[in-house]
Amino acid sequence: MEKALPVQLLETLKNLGEEELKLFHFYLQYEPGGEFPKIYKSQLENADRLKTVEVMVQAYSDHVMEVAMLILEKMKEGSPSAQKASSLSSEEVLQKCRGKLKSKLKKKFQCVFEGIAKAGNPTLLNQIYTELYITEGGTAEVNDEHEVRQIETASRKPDRPETTIRQEDIFKASPGRDEPIRTVLTKGVAGIGKTVLTQKYSLDWAEDKANQDIQFIFPFTFRELNVLKEEKFSLVELVHHFFTETKEAGICSFEDFQVVFIFDGLDECRLPLDFSNTESVTDITESTSVDVLLINFLRGNLLPSAHLWITTRPAAASQIPPDCVGMVTEIRGFTDPQKEEYFMKRFRDEEKASRIISHIKISRSLHIMCHIPVFCWITATVLEDVLETREGGQLPKTLTDMFIHFLVVQAKVKKVKYDGGAETDPHWSPKSRKMIESLGKLAFDQLQKGNLIFYESDLTECGIDVRAASVYSGVFTQIFKEESGLYQDKVFCFIHLSVQEFLAALHVHLTFINSGIDLLQEQQTTSMWSKLFNTPRLKSLHQSAVDKALQSPNGHLDLFLRFLLGLSLQTNQTLLRGLMSQTGSSSQTNQETVQYIKKKLSDNLSAEKSINLFHCLNELNDRSLVEEIQQSLRSGSLSTDELSPAQWSALVFILLSSEKDLDVFDLKKYSASEEALLRLLPVVKASNKAVVSDCFLSERSCEALSSVLSSQSSSLRELELGNNNLCHSGMMLLSTALEHPHCTLESLRLSGCFLSMKSYEALTSVLSSQSSSLRELDLSNNNLQDSGIKLLSAALQSRHCILKSLRLSVCNLSGRSCEVLALVLSFTSSSLGELDLSDNDLEDSGVKLLSDALESPHCKLESLSLSHCLITEEGCTFLASALSSNPSHLRELDLSYNHPGDSGIKLLSAGLKDPGWRLDTLRVEPAGVRWLRPGLRKYSCQLTIDTNTVNTNLQLSDNNRKVTHVMEVQSYPDHPDRFDVYRQLLCRNGLTGRCYWEVEWRGDVYISVSYRRIRRKGNSDACLFGHNDQSWSLECSDDGPRSVWHNNRHTSISSSSSSSSVSNRVAVYVDCPAGTLSFYRVSSDTLIHLHTFNTTFTETLYPGFWLWSGSSVSLCWVECKEFPPVRETL
Repeated sequence: MEKALPVQLLETLKNLGEEELKLFHFYLQYEPGGEFPKIYKSQLENADRLKTVEVMVQAYSDHVMEVAMLILEKMKEGSPSAQKASSLSSEEVLQKCRGKLKSKLKKKFQCVFEGIAKAGNPTLLNQIYTELYITEGGTAEVNDEHEVRQIETASRKPDRPETTIRQEDIFKASPGRDEPIRTVLTKGVAGIGKTVLTQKYSLDWAEDKANQDIQFIFPFTFRELNVLKEEKFSLVELVHHFFTETKEAGICSFEDFQVVFIFDGLDECRLPLDFSNTESVTDITESTSVDVLLINFLRGNLLPSAHLWITTRPAAASQIPPDCVGMVTEIRGFTDPQKEEYFMKRFRDEEKASRIISHIKISRSLHIMCHIPVFCWITATVLEDVLETREGGQLPKTLTDMFIHFLVVQAKVKKVKYDGGAETDPHWSPKSRKMIESLGKLAFDQLQKGNLIFYESDLTECGIDVRAASVYSGVFTQIFKEESGLYQDKVFCFIHLSVQEFLAALHVHLTFINSGIDLLQEQQTTSMWSKLFNTPRLKSLHQSAVDKALQSPNGHLDLFLRFLLGLSLQTNQTLLRGLMSQTGSSSQTNQETVQYIKKKLSDNLSAEKSINLFHCLNELNDRSLVEEIQQSLRSGSLSTDELSPAQWSALVFILLSSEKDLDVFDLKKYSASEEALLRLLPVVKASNKAVVSDCFLSERSCEALSSVLSSQSSSLRELELGNNNLCHSGMMLLSTALEHPHCTLESLRLSGCFLSMKSYEALTSVLSSQSSSLRELDLSNNNLQDSGIKLLSAALQSRHCILKSLRLSVCNLSGRSCEVLALVLSFTSSSLGELDLSDNDLEDSGVKLLSDALESPHCKLESLSLSHCLITEEGCTFLASALSSNPSHLRELDLSYNHPGDSGIKLLSAGLKDPGWRLDTLRVEPAGVRWLRPGLRKYSCQLTIDTNTVNTNLQLSDNNRKVTHVMEVQSYPDHPDRFDVYRQLLCRNGLTGRCYWEVEWRGDVYISVSYRRIRRKGNSDACLFGHNDQSWSLECSDDGPRSVWHNNRHTSISSSSSSSSVSNRVAVYVDCPAGTLSFYRVSSDTLIHLHTFNTTFTETLYPGFWLWSGSSVSLCWVECKEFPPVRETL
């Protein structure tokens, strides 16, 4: 129990000696401090400690300890007893002050009014609070997109594991951060929960649940500070003004305390925060204007030891310079599980909660908006009323429908609660109509100015009497609210931006219906149609609203437009009967608006604008365009070749609205083309993983993908670009984006992308960049060579490199590359855990170098693939020795397609049983001496033509090893497998594992592989090699290889492969498990790589050929001799 003030004072005075007591009396007589009155000398003459207490209580009442502290502060210099007394008293005064402040904050924040409470029906904050995701990162830069766009972007982000910050740990430094955090800036859209978050932080402290090392928390709002614009304060006076407990305790300095200042709502600040032209203030007792005070506080000139927490909407974050902010955080809003958690907490009836959750999931627009906690509350308010009053009635599906119901609910509450009416009485009385009309005018006028909070002057400008506004806030409590700070003027606002935009749209709609005036026009005149026929045409209002919204670069009228169009629906107007005297709309008007929007969708609009127009069509209850595309998708008949711009936009809208399609986006599902990629770029941006391999992309595509990678709102984490001819220019564009601070890409696959030395230089810069997030890199099937790996090694040894997986299969590496890689693996800060070196001629000498690195205590490698690397028993001995010396990491070792011998297999297999080894996966099959031959010819297989498939215009010769196209029909027996139209054939050989063969050609031919089930009868693309999804082809002519084909898409082959010095012989290599199919031009001294398809083979493949008139193909006998390294075409 707290001691009484006289007792506290007596205990304090007991710590003073006699001489010090006399000095204490002296100060009481001549300078007690502050504005406290002096005590006459006669009252203190011969006074002992008890008498002194009695006299001081009479003179100073409840302020006795404050006066005592002021005097002891003056006395303590040079006086140990005074210091002791002062110290003891200070601690008691501090504890008392903290207790009072905690009680005040507890009382203020323990109840939360969602929106604003029904009178007498508050909700406990701790009961309703749902933990929000606060994530570190981002910048305080400008984001002036409409917040609905930001909400839609955030709602599409996958719920991936992410480092989050608990609200109680907001000032705790994250791992790797050296400097303590002084100032935190937290961003979040309106209604996301910023204010509730700071209230919860303060409440937990006040209830002794968290952060008890903090002596004081002072929560301010910019709304309160705005009304002090013309006044002057020192920092101490500002604290005393709002938190009188500190003044009563005589606390005039905060340097020795752990203090947190919270400033909520920077976006509502109307103070002139000019950081570049403001004088410096360093004295916390110096009075100045509030804006100057804040600027110096944020700069650290005032009370640098204090912690500051500022909350803001994204668009206002840039008001504070980055060097004044220690950490930027972002509130992500509710994830899908958190939405469900909220409704389960809100409704004790589990069945009712489940029905509401199911309904929200069905309506995409409602589901998106429920990302914001306050919209969850609006939804719960409406749906609870509908379920209770309209048994079996239809629940609202659109935003306009939801907000109209919300307005009706508030009108019902007013009618019953304030007007004494019955539930069955009409909702809209003349007084209610007047209130809504006034609020609508205020909403529209202030929306045009960009204001979310309003002061008395704003209301006066709109012609609203301040006393009337107070009545409105008391009646329509859940729409419009009034706040009063301590000793402050009144502040008004709508409970959320969306409510303000709805009422603004309602005002524009009603004004046009009642007077024919279009408030969206700069010169507001009555429409000509209205003058002639006394009936305003909503069509003209809608069209001007659509045009105005499309002109906005940041979507500031997007939500307003949805509401304005939705209000024209007859079903919605029925709900507002009594508020609207006439409708002014018809189904014909709405249909004309629908057609106008569809026409606009054909104008190649930006993705964001197109998406909002589809939301508008949804509000108008028209889903024809979307349903048309959905039907095509369901039936598998969607042909992107024939899509109009509007249909492309519909496809984007559908994919963005479908959660399941946003995890992995595979371009080939729609069209393996550059045009499709550019059209579907918003979907790529919203996806977690994008697969665009084998899609015939060019530099233009790289430029588009770079814009996605460097976008702050991109969700992309994995990008597969394999087998696209990116060239140096394309790679440079991508590299620049990969170094951008906003780029969060973690996995990049560039297999078979014809990368040059300059490309590797660019990647080196990326990997050593501090801002790079890359953890997985695939450079397989590129002509990297030893020189390329040497370039990359410098970046791989950078302390900023966080790469965990590196794939370098088929990169023309020799054993010399292993020397460089060994340095990387044994580097102190190496994070590499997976390394794929398959299909490189490393030999035992290279394996020895790698084995030395595996022995290093710094090596963290867990998976090593050395398949087909010309390794013998000797190499296995090196590996076994290394793993015995340092068995702590490697779990997986692939030595297939080598010749380890029985002893090598035995050595390594023993390690699988050794409890000291971590190795749990060892692959050694197939094995044998044949796999020690360098090059791909070791995989050679002899093909046999399936004579039952040969078209009758193809002639076989040379023991069925040569095929020639002839005009004479051959006398082959009828067979269901025979191609009856196209001059094609298949081989008998079903391909498994790794296979290699060579053919010579003359004339125009397709050299192909195909699934067995390809159609044989007819002349459709389903029968033609390379023109369907069941076959892959290389097209050749007498001039050389020309292009590759798959699924009726082709990409050209580089002309350098057509040199006359190169023979008319082609090699084909397929690795069925890996899903790679490669074509090579055969030269006397090398294999020239033409193209690699990277896919997943779902069935057995069979070689095949398609021959044009006069052409021929011959199957070659392949000798298993050594080939020099593969060379890329340039």
